[in-house]
Amino acid sequence: MSFGFLGIQFGWGLQMANMSPIYKYLGADEANLPYLWLAGPLTGLLVQPIVGAMSDRTWTRLGRRRPFFLVGAIIASICLVLMPNSSALWMAAGLLWIMDASINITMEPFRAFVGDKLAEEQRTLGFVMQSFFIGIGSTLANALPYILTWVGVVGIMQSGIPYSTLIAFIVGAAAFLGAVLWTVYTTDEFPPDDIEAFRKKNAEGSIVGNIFKEISEAVRDMPTTMKQLAVVQFFTWFALPFMWQFYGITVARHVFGAADESSAAFKEGTEWGGVCFAVYNFVCFLVAFGIPPLANKIGRKGVHIVCLTLGGLGLISTYFAANPYFLWVGMAGVGIAWASILSMPYVILAGAIKPERMGVYMGVFNLFIVIPQSLQGIIFGPILRGFSGKTTELRPLEIGDGFVSTLYNVWIFLFTHFNWVFEQIGLILLSPIYQSIFGDDLSKVSLFAVMLGGVSLVVAALCVVIVKDVAATGVKATATGGH
Repeated sequence: MSFGFLGIQFGWGLQMANMSPIYKYLGADEANLPYLWLAGPLTGLLVQPIVGAMSDRTWTRLGRRRPFFLVGAIIASICLVLMPNSSALWMAAGLLWIMDASINITMEPFRAFVGDKLAEEQRTLGFVMQSFFIGIGSTLANALPYILTWVGVVGIMQSGIPYSTLIAFIVGAAAFLGAVLWTVYTTDEFPPDDIEAFRKKNAEGSIVGNIFKEISEAVRDMPTTMKQLAVVQFFTWFALPFMWQFYGITVARHVFGAADESSAAFKEGTEWGGVCFAVYNFVCFLVAFGIPPLANKIGRKGVHIVCLTLGGLGLISTYFAANPYFLWVGMAGVGIAWASILSMPYVILAGAIKPERMGVYMGVFNLFIVIPQSLQGIIFGPILRGFSGKTTELRPLEIGDGFVSTLYNVWIFLFTHFNWVFEQIGLILLSPIYQSIFGDDLSKVSLFAVMLGGVSLVVAALCVVIVKDVAATGVKATATGGH
């Protein structure tokens, strides 16, 4: 049931460890990296609730969720092959939008799939099993470019992207499609109790109208537990993009001493950053099965608080890294947090919602993942520019000769003022904190970003205290049974 997540995580793992280096090889400015990473959260914002609601209303020969697994996997695998062959920055950015939309089409129904097929007492183990396969897939995907270099794959393409990255993405595409096909082939789904009534109900009204009506009703009727978890998810997923966007660059500069993207130290450092990502995912794989018994002893909230705190401290500890291997200590903490992030919120949520609305609520819940990521991507670029003192020059609004020209000028006016506000936040509020730690050395900006991510994870841990786990009493993880 969860084996497809191994393939999905090849897609995410290769992206998380390699997209910032790919963008840098293709000439991206560091302050624009958060913008270039917006594809993931924004496609998730659009795709996941719609796919969740659509899959709730679907029944085909392949079942309810499996058609979405299949379509998304095929498109995402094609994009994985094309990505390292990008010849320009715009091509890589465009492919990332298509790839992330496709991965989201595949991934979102997998969450509801567990809720569909497992009884309440099995769901902790079910979601932890997803964490298990996520850990394996990410570990292999993150380490693959480093392993390929180690076995002798050398050289770079005309774009500057290493051949080790190219081969890793091709292997990842095969793994993605193969793992999802295995789940589609080996797993069945439970049909609706009354298939005719199900089809009749879903035939009423327009498909699009029904889907958006269902999403709006789900938001309106959102359980209290889900609202409380939204706060936790906000600070959790505001933190993680800092790591994905800047960790590899931080390792290259802070630990390997790389001066620029063309140096051998930059390639070695970013590949070692991938190894560090492999470490945290390997730790996730190791601790995944320890979470259910620990949750039965100290509660699911207690587990999540401890794990998020360890993850936050792990990111902050990057500051103290004197050699490459010390980074593994911090990444172990991140791996423990990651195992909990991928399971505990979903287990707590699944106990608070009705089974027949599992898909739409899992889709809506993922909004609390993609909105903070989107916010981080939008505001942190200007904040970075504010660090360096490169603030936007404000100009008065100009009225154009026609409607389109005026509309364009209004957009530029609003956009520049928006950027200016967050540049001032970077310059006035965060820059003094930065200077108190690093002085005037702007080469440590990426390290500071990683540390900010750690602080946000610790705040998320504190917010878990307010969450009411309505189904926690008497829940025991077991490996057998079902609907």
